Amino acid sequence: MKIFVAKLAFKTTAEDLRALYEQFGEVESCKVIMDHETGRSKCYGFVEMPNEAEAYKAIVETDETVFMGNELQVKKSRPQTSVAPKPVKRPRNKRQPHPVTHSTKESMA
Repeated sequence: MKIFVAKLAFKTTAEDLRALYEQFGEVESCKVIMDHETGRSKCYGFVEMPNEAEAYKAIVETDETVFMGNELQVKKSRPQTSVAPKPVKRPRNKRQPHPVTHSTKESMA
């Protein structure tokens, strides 16, 4: 079962998550999601546990508990839906201002 863990401390690593969840049983994988641009944690992650009973116990035991200074929010992960990629933003071409034409009495004659 895949577990979603939110409100992680910025300094929490995948190894920290593994150590927390191994108390409840076998852990297949742990991942803290990182921001690609800044390299900082997005403060959430996923833990995969093969045994559902152990995973449910881990969810119940760790939800709303303080870990590394933050109160966690933990629940069963929902299946990922396929999301269309975001369109690439193209830089806008700046339009040149339209020439202002002034009508004068001379041009109207």
